[in-house]
Amino acid sequence: MSKIHFNIEGQVAEIRLDNEAKLNALTSSMLHQLDSCCSEAERDRKIKIILLTAEGERAFCTGADIECWSRMSPKEFSRDWVRRGHRVFDRLARISKPTIAVINGHALGGGLELAATCDIRVMSPSATLGLPETGIGVVPGWSGTQRLARLLPEPVLKELALFGRRLSAERALRLGFVAEVSENPYASALEIARRAIELSPSATEIVKCMLHAGSNEDRAALIEALGGGMVASTQDNAEGTTAFRQKRKPRFSGY
Repeated sequence: MSKIHFNIEGQVAEIRLDNEAKLNALTSSMLHQLDSCCSEAERDRKIKIILLTAEGERAFCTGADIECWSRMSPKEFSRDWVRRGHRVFDRLARISKPTIAVINGHALGGGLELAATCDIRVMSPSATLGLPETGIGVVPGWSGTQRLARLLPEPVLKELALFGRRLSAERALRLGFVAEVSENPYASALEIARRAIELSPSATEIVKCMLHAGSNEDRAALIEALGGGMVASTQDNAEGTTAFRQKRKPRFSGY
């Protein structure tokens, strides 16, 4: 049965796709589980780093399970399947903690879009990346033409989406899409995670917000969140909320 495992070891959380028989293709149930994993990872203050990986070595993820969406009406496909996937992927992309995609095998279609939601990626040398949707008469639906456009040069993205070409690990490294190519990508990602644990969680979260605001990843919400965090630490904020509870006029100091 296809599912997603959520494991915590120390301060590192692992989200692992488990649908190896279908090359870790995503089902409706797995999207729901991924959403739940994001909630748990965000809520648990002990977790500092999140690794996203998958069972087996053939594929990290080959996208959406065609059996889940091929019989949908156009309206169901657009309103339910595409938008639901976007919501879940956006949630993973915008999680406050650093994320690393462990690309242990081919990442195609929605699998590449899923890897793109993470902050950095570590890739097996034999793995490839691709957007093969036009080969079956559909288009990228979970940010392949949007988030990936910020991470890959336009001509390269067009190679994948318009011409069906694959991107090798070596070329992905040269382009900066992956941080490292490793014979043991999980071990390499874990080593990166262990070094990152030593950094300030508060500073790391704020820097991630700033970087995402700069790249227009949920910019409006992040700007307001940063502003809200700044004002929440002021004496004026404490005075204003206290005065409200005491039903009196606040005496603001400007600090």
